[in-house]
Amino acid sequence: MPDSHDPLRSLFQEAASAGQSASLAPPVAVIERRGERHRRRRIVGIAAACFLVLAGSGAALSAFLPGDPGPTLPATTPSPAAPSPTSAPPPPPHSTAPTLNSMTPPRNTTPPPPLNTTTPPRSTTTPPLGATGTVTASMSPTPPQPLR
Repeated sequence: MPDSHDPLRSLFQEAASAGQSASLAPPVAVIERRGERHRRRRIVGIAAACFLVLAGSGAALSAFLPGDPGPTLPATTPSPAAPSPTSAPPPPPHSTAPTLNSMTPPRNTTPPPPLNTTTPPRSTTTPPLGATGTVTASMSPTPPQPLR
């Protein structure tokens, strides 16, 4: 028994025709843009994960390695280096006869430093004063003198 005048059947047919018209695939350009956005997000996520792994391992490595102890100091104080003697510049290779200036040695205007210095220079500063205004005890090369 066919019921051609059934109101429910006509409503289902209308819904089916509306669903068919709405279920068309979007254009190819829209699908391509969605895929490109997804690909970019995936690449950015992978790059961020790599950065975090490298930064975290670098921070952990720097925390476990010992720090720099600083510059290594020499065991003794270095002696002052002797100044090198000054010499006249060599004559130009293209000259044939020596000039008067190239035959005379240059004059030093400053005297050479003394070579045998055995006493260290003495300090002329006053010793530090304590909170009471008296001289505080310090190491000095001379024995303490009584106050007069």
